[in-house]
Amino acid sequence: MTNEIIHIENLRKSYGNLEVLQGVSLSIAEGEVVAIVGPSGAGKTTLLHAMGALADFDEGVVVVSGVDVGTLKGDSAADFRAKEIGLVFQFHHLLPEFTALENVCLPGYIVGRNKKEVEQRAHQLLELVGLSERKTHKPAELSGGEQQRVAIARALINSPRVLLADEPSGNLDSHNRTEIHNLFFHLRDQLGLTVVVVTHDEALASMSDRKITIVDGQIR
Repeated sequence: MTNEIIHIENLRKSYGNLEVLQGVSLSIAEGEVVAIVGPSGAGKTTLLHAMGALADFDEGVVVVSGVDVGTLKGDSAADFRAKEIGLVFQFHHLLPEFTALENVCLPGYIVGRNKKEVEQRAHQLLELVGLSERKTHKPAELSGGEQQRVAIARALINSPRVLLADEPSGNLDSHNRTEIHNLFFHLRDQLGLTVVVVTHDEALASMSDRKITIVDGQIR
C-alpha cells in the first residue's frame, strides 16, 4: 500500500483458550480514516490495543509509524504511546481539578517538552477542536461533547501521526456524536492524521474512508 503507516500481519492473541484474534492482517495508509466494526467480543478493541502498544500479542507483526510494536516493553512502550500515538477512549478521563488547557498540556509536560511550547500548541489544538472560548473551564463546566473534544486535543499534544479511538462517541447524544465524527475528518485534513476508530456507530463507519469488519477474531 502506498504511504503505509500501519502494517499488521498474521496477528494472533488469546486469553486462555479463547483466541480473540485469529491471524489478522491489514494495512492502513497515511491519512486514512478507518472504522473497525463488528459485534461485541469480536476482537476490535484487542486489535486497537495491539496497534497502540497497550497490550501484548502472541504471534504476528505490528508496525506503526515504522516502529515494530512487538519489540516494545515497559518504558519503551510508554514512550512510543506518548510520542507516536494519540489515544482516545469512550470515557474522556480528564482530571477534574484542571482546566481544559491544563488537561491538554499534561502529556506534553510528562515527556519533558518546553512549557511555553506545550501551552502554545494546546491553545492551537483547542481552537482546532472548537473550544477556544472554553480553555479556562474545568471538566464539570463542560458538556459531554466538549469534554471529549478536550480529550482529543490532549491526545494530539505531542503531534502523533496516528490517532486511535475506541468508541469515542459511545457516551454522546446524536448531535455530539455527529460533531465528533466530523471532527476526525477535519483533523485528518488539517494535521494529516491517520485515524483508526473502533465503533458500533454505523453512521461513523459509513463516513469513513474504509470499514473493516471483524467477526470472531477474523476480518470478513
